[in-house]
Amino acid sequence: MCPPAAGGCSSRNGASAPFFVLEKLIMARTLAIRIEALLRPEIEALGYELIVAEYITGGAATLRLYVDSPQGITVDDCETISHQVSGVLDVENPLPGAYTLEVSSPGLDRPLVTTDHFARFVGEEVRLSLKRPRDGRRRRFRGAICAVEDDQILLRVDGQELRVGMQEIESARLVPQFK
Repeated sequence: MCPPAAGGCSSRNGASAPFFVLEKLIMARTLAIRIEALLRPEIEALGYELIVAEYITGGAATLRLYVDSPQGITVDDCETISHQVSGVLDVENPLPGAYTLEVSSPGLDRPLVTTDHFARFVGEEVRLSLKRPRDGRRRRFRGAICAVEDDQILLRVDGQELRVGMQEIESARLVPQFK
């Protein structure tokens, strides 16, 4: 709980609590990062790639693993991965309380998390949200991935080049192309 003099904090009397919500989001992402580190070797040993883990709280908690392989992902692949990681999660018990485990393909609007992900999809369109607004105005962008240089992503947005550091990105997803 925040000290009484801190601005923006509130009590349980119905006032909003933005810091509490932010704290829960940070805790969920921190747990997801720990889960990724724990499960990545297990999933890679099976011949798959762990794209990202999401830990969603509120109501019934869910641990969602997005996985892929060069051949794509089938329901049988998801079942194989689920059985393998369930054993690890049961032994290590890294999450508080009950949760539902979901193993999924990344889908057409797959998340892009690493520079390798961006490099794999150069020329494709992406939706990107930044952690902080650019020039104090804009956080969300949609454009084509032009290049990946070191830790920088070069996008073509509204006819202009936009260079974004990986550390600036809150989330990024491919924009599905239907032909």
